[in-house]
Amino acid sequence: MQPQSFYSVVADDFAAVDAIIKQQLTSHVPLVEKISDYIISAGGKRLRPLLVLLAGNALGKKDQELQLLAATIEFLHTSTLLHDDVVDKSDLRRGRQTANAKWGNAPSVLVGDFLYARSFEMMVKLASLPVMQIISFATRIIAEGEVLQLTKVRDASTTEETYMQVIRGKTAMLFEASTHSAAVLANAPKEHAQALQAFGDALGVAFQLVDDLLDYKGDAETLGKNVGDDLAEGKPTLPLIVTMRDGTAEQAKIVRQAIQKGGIEDLSQITQAVEASGALDYTAKLARDYAEKAINHLDILPESKYKQAMIELTQFAVARTY
Repeated sequence: MQPQSFYSVVADDFAAVDAIIKQQLTSHVPLVEKISDYIISAGGKRLRPLLVLLAGNALGKKDQELQLLAATIEFLHTSTLLHDDVVDKSDLRRGRQTANAKWGNAPSVLVGDFLYARSFEMMVKLASLPVMQIISFATRIIAEGEVLQLTKVRDASTTEETYMQVIRGKTAMLFEASTHSAAVLANAPKEHAQALQAFGDALGVAFQLVDDLLDYKGDAETLGKNVGDDLAEGKPTLPLIVTMRDGTAEQAKIVRQAIQKGGIEDLSQITQAVEASGALDYTAKLARDYAEKAINHLDILPESKYKQAMIELTQFAVARTY
């Protein structure tokens, strides 16, 4: 299953979105352009704008409005990345230095604000109040998810329920907003819009579960980020939570202490504990379950190459190694 296949069905739209992104990056302040261009040109999977295009096309919507919505979502996502890297003190993203590592925290936060503002300017051009409601609501939920995660740093008592609340906010919400807003922009029947909203949520959960799984299975070069980043920051992700809950007393103790003090001095020990406790298998199975739910939500849509691409994208999200 090659990732190119689900991009290729909307290749023309994707090229148009890239053109909109470049056009909207303009600023009379050179540093704004420099940092914005740096983070956006880093590439990444651009899954969220891809979801906008696939969902819209699956409903017969293929025009400049849909492309503008996709670019809006990408700007919103990119702004959150700039802010997240500052909050997390990250120095590597997508295989290269983060903007805050290169230019400092203050410029990164302010350029993140610029991209936020630009995304809302673009959204207003769509002149769709329902779309504005979806995206503004999503923006708030994402912020709340990030704050909730921040309050749980170095908290070894964090439950699976709280973890799910965090990832639904900080990750799944924008996946959901991408597919839902595309459906609303396409004037889809209510049941189609609801199905795509639920699809986005389930896919987003599956995607983040795999991300957290790869923190203990991947390598920094493949992932484009530092393996063990979440552990270094004292974030209790699901593999760690399950190890403390289901592992032996010794495994639970190793993980608990690592979360409470942060750092990756004991990364190899923790990786072994997470593997031996069955936490990685548990997380992987949960990701597959959510991927299956996501695909089932698409049953209501008419058959098309765009629907098929969404199915393949979901399968890729849980099979990936990066």
